[in-house]
Amino acid sequence: MSFGEVISKIDGFLWGWPLIILLFGTHIFMTIRTGFIQKHIFKAIKMSVQKDPDAEGDVSQFGALTTALSSTIGTGNIIGVGTAIAMGGPGSVLWMWLTGIFGIATKYSETIIGVKYRVKSENGSMIGGAMYALDRGLHAKWAGIIFAILAAVCAFGIGCTVQANAVASNFATNFGTPKIAVAIGLAIVVALVILGGIKSITRVTELLVPFMAAFYVIGCIIILVMNANVLGEAIVVICKSAFTARAVGGGFVGSTITMACRYGFARGLFSNESGMGSAPLVASAAQTRNPKRQALVSMTGTFWDTVVICLMTGLVLVSSIIKYDNIDGLSGNGGQLTSMAFSVIPHKIGVTILLIGLITFAFSTILGWYYYGERCAVYLFGEKVILIYKILWVAGVFIGSLVELNLIWDLADLLNGLMAIPNILAVLLLSGVIAAETKKYAGSHINDKDTTEIPTLHNSNKGVLG
Repeated sequence: MSFGEVISKIDGFLWGWPLIILLFGTHIFMTIRTGFIQKHIFKAIKMSVQKDPDAEGDVSQFGALTTALSSTIGTGNIIGVGTAIAMGGPGSVLWMWLTGIFGIATKYSETIIGVKYRVKSENGSMIGGAMYALDRGLHAKWAGIIFAILAAVCAFGIGCTVQANAVASNFATNFGTPKIAVAIGLAIVVALVILGGIKSITRVTELLVPFMAAFYVIGCIIILVMNANVLGEAIVVICKSAFTARAVGGGFVGSTITMACRYGFARGLFSNESGMGSAPLVASAAQTRNPKRQALVSMTGTFWDTVVICLMTGLVLVSSIIKYDNIDGLSGNGGQLTSMAFSVIPHKIGVTILLIGLITFAFSTILGWYYYGERCAVYLFGEKVILIYKILWVAGVFIGSLVELNLIWDLADLLNGLMAIPNILAVLLLSGVIAAETKKYAGSHINDKDTTEIPTLHNSNKGVLG
């Protein structure tokens, strides 16, 4: 058995029941521990577009949210949903949606401790995330180091090379653009953005993320309107298939309840990243007067990503399978299934919407994951590593645009899953702190200034391994 086959098997095992039980179990536990924090989702959405300029931080709350969304709203919302339906049947859409509903609580929880335990570097910039929650909150520096190493390395795969490859492949397939031209152009654009640091990244994501999400959602709405006569049937099929075994037929792959659960949970968890510890890395840079405010804002990311966009994609796919004879879920190919569904919009408009969505989602993911990786590298080696990390990142974009990356994708997928383990450890062991912070800033106190001084990290140029 080759090294690639070993990695693929381990990856498939990890993203099966082990992570499903760990992550979804944490989602339910933290929903209870936070008093069903999901009930505040509309207040949180309103808060996400408000500014807190007098609070300490590097970027606005909205800027931090869009940067986090830039990495979570991606191919998982398009290809991932199609894969779940193709492999687990239409019932997987319901289970995917439920990971979003309950995952809101975990995204809130991991963010509140990420912000609570953040520190300031000597130049005044904010640094936080799971590694600081583990280090300062649990006094488990070793676990913080493990998380930071996994995230810093994983970023080059899942957030850099494979995304650059997706952009280059789409341009080559649809426009005949040479990959070397895309590699050079993409590397230059990425370099120009990330050289400006987090403020430059958020300026781009604040403009790009709302546009790309709205553009994709409009495409979904057009298809749902076209499929209005079978939309009710699609909803019934999704709900019934989630709880009953479905035989092959009617355009759907044969599936059991177990398969629907597994693929729905796995793709949903992978898509919204609740529990992965990624979003708190940028949320910790936000201008926010207390941890709860930013945690509320951050949890809206899971709402938009899975509860809204993944659900809309699922309805588009299932209704299209029911309505059109040439679209079926038997191929097992999620990307092909999604492409066929969008092709029903005439004059290649649907294909264009999907193409633009895939390219912009991949590009924004490159920006968001750069910041994640950089923050973890800074924790490990200090701020002196930032320029080196930038150079390596741009090189990764260039190389990733040119080569096939099947092994890199599986390896990054594996590291991404492993990231969740120390992060969930922090969430569960600090659940009492999370509950206390939630209660402390309840009601009108949500607008109170945080009286806890954010400590300055001396010798921030060294890092824990420097």
